[in-house]
Amino acid sequence: MNTTPTLATMDEQVTASIHLVIPRTEMQEEMDPAIVELYSTLGAQGIGPTGPLFSYHHRMPTETFDFEIGVPIDGALQETGRVKVSKLPACRVVRTVYQGPYEGLGDAWQEFMTAVDEASYEFGSTFWERYVVGPADTQDPSQFQTELNRVLC
Repeated sequence: MNTTPTLATMDEQVTASIHLVIPRTEMQEEMDPAIVELYSTLGAQGIGPTGPLFSYHHRMPTETFDFEIGVPIDGALQETGRVKVSKLPACRVVRTVYQGPYEGLGDAWQEFMTAVDEASYEFGSTFWERYVVGPADTQDPSQFQTELNRVLC
């Protein structure tokens, strides 16, 4: 179930991220190792995230996903391997929060888009998920909270 969509203004955020372009069918097997690599690189450099993990999608998915998995940071990152300095852009978004297991995200996005389509917003091509409460916070997937964001034109 999603919260009522709201409008928000986002400030630019410096991030550490790994850019992935992967087939839809390989999402789980590619994403988990990327998350481990990201946090390992940050830990090795003594940098902690300043906010939750996110996935920033550069376009709507087709048979492939084109996205960055990352976290906001405020330390100086030495780029290592696939871990690069990036940014979440300053922008206006329409947002909702979905509570439940990750397997329900597809339905949550569909519910969200149906709700905002009725409001006649004009969207850009980018969107992101921010994993506010996840497996590191609770073992109960029904308590996971994922923020869904669509960038407005």
